[in-house]
Amino acid sequence: MRHGPAARILVTAALAVAAIYFLVPAYWLLVAATKGPGELASTPPLGLGKSFDLVGNIRKLFSYHDGLFLRWIANTMLYAGVGALIATLLATATGYALAKFRFRGREALFTVVLAGVLVPTTALALPSYLLLSKVGLTNTYPGVLLLSVVSPFGVFLSRIYAAASVPDEILEAARIDGAGEFRTFFRISLPLLAPAMVTVFLFQLVAIWNNFLLPLVVLSDQRLYPVTLGLYTLSTNARYPDLQSLTIVGSLVATLPLVVAFLSLQRFWRSGLAAGSVK
Repeated sequence: MRHGPAARILVTAALAVAAIYFLVPAYWLLVAATKGPGELASTPPLGLGKSFDLVGNIRKLFSYHDGLFLRWIANTMLYAGVGALIATLLATATGYALAKFRFRGREALFTVVLAGVLVPTTALALPSYLLLSKVGLTNTYPGVLLLSVVSPFGVFLSRIYAAASVPDEILEAARIDGAGEFRTFFRISLPLLAPAMVTVFLFQLVAIWNNFLLPLVVLSDQRLYPVTLGLYTLSTNARYPDLQSLTIVGSLVATLPLVVAFLSLQRFWRSGLAAGSVK
């Protein structure tokens, strides 16, 4: 359909407003990270400071408490990377099984999975802590990872994608040739599900990277903190100008790995969201 100039101008203006809305906080964070401790309150919020020492501020952040921030970043990469990878594999296998196997109670099981999407994280915090304390996994790396490897939304997305992208004829041909179910899944189905896996991985990576409440409940040792919880401990002492500056610089540094992940995997993500729409 052809649209007139007024419609195009309206759409362009709406997109420009949305872009400004999302980019202004990022611009403020970048500008604030270049300011010295005394310049945050004495200079305009969106204006550049006099020192403009981003590299120096990053060095101060990395040297804080003998590199404690670097440990927080490493912990977050461990939690988010390993947790998202395991969650993606589990969600893909579960969604594939729900889409391609017929068994009693399949729809009831899928309904339970969908119900898990609706449960807020705050409702799971206390039960998760009680369960982990029973088995002695509080304040440990496995305790945080166990809370990160379940993705009901990933199961839902994987089932929809597997039903549309994995033809039953290919599976039947593999079984006739003597391939077992595991070999069929890993050698044939998994490559076809790669775009959906990237999508699930990115969603779970962002969710774990930004997770705050569950680590807050489970962890008490600062050396095990993810970066979100670590920055929170800095912000609670932000009345000191030096720590306030470190908090802002840390927030900037903490967003960079997510930006790199999205830029690296965006082509797979776009194909994963679009594939199946015409099938």
